[in-house]
Amino acid sequence: MGAKEMNVGQLMEKLGRSGVTVILKVDDERMTEGGEPWTLVMSGPGLGGQGFIRAESSSLSDCLEQGFTRLRARSGDWEWLTEIQ
Repeated sequence: MGAKEMNVGQLMEKLGRSGVTVILKVDDERMTEGGEPWTLVMSGPGLGGQGFIRAESSSLSDCLEQGFTRLRARSGDWEWLTEIQ
């Protein structure tokens, strides 16, 4: 399932149950200025000692895809993310 087709609520719940805190933000000022208004920050024990993940983009789907790509590269049980591209 692609980022455009996913149920964001279900995804956030699954990430939360996997020990990942997720903050997803859209910034109206950056949107007005033509910047990258979408920001995704993931942190928490599910990421291990490798620190947080941050992604920014002009579209929600690209921002999520960037974050998931970085999460898949981390150690852990992220096989279920392979269906999200």
